[in-house]
Amino acid sequence: MDQYLIPANTKKSKLILGFFTPVDLAIFGVGCLITIIMLFVFQGMTFQQALLVLLPAMVSGFLVMPVPNYHNVLQLITNIITFLFNRRRYYWKGWCIRDGEK
Repeated sequence: MDQYLIPANTKKSKLILGFFTPVDLAIFGVGCLITIIMLFVFQGMTFQQALLVLLPAMVSGFLVMPVPNYHNVLQLITNIITFLFNRRRYYWKGWCIRDGEK
């Protein structure tokens, strides 16, 4: 009766906090660092200027935000670009003995 059940979220254990890879944290960290530097440089801003200063953190946060069925938005964008710009004609390469050869 030695049956093993593999949970559906086994890859989440390889992620930091179950959501992030080191690259994701680096992207978000750089975006936040740029925002913090810009907050120190630009003092007394209008609302529009404040939005521009906060833009790096918001964009990087959007890219690493988890979405259903994908790791995050960055992975979703990567998959869309890969699908759109790679070849669409797929050739059979199976596990049969002949692999379609005669």
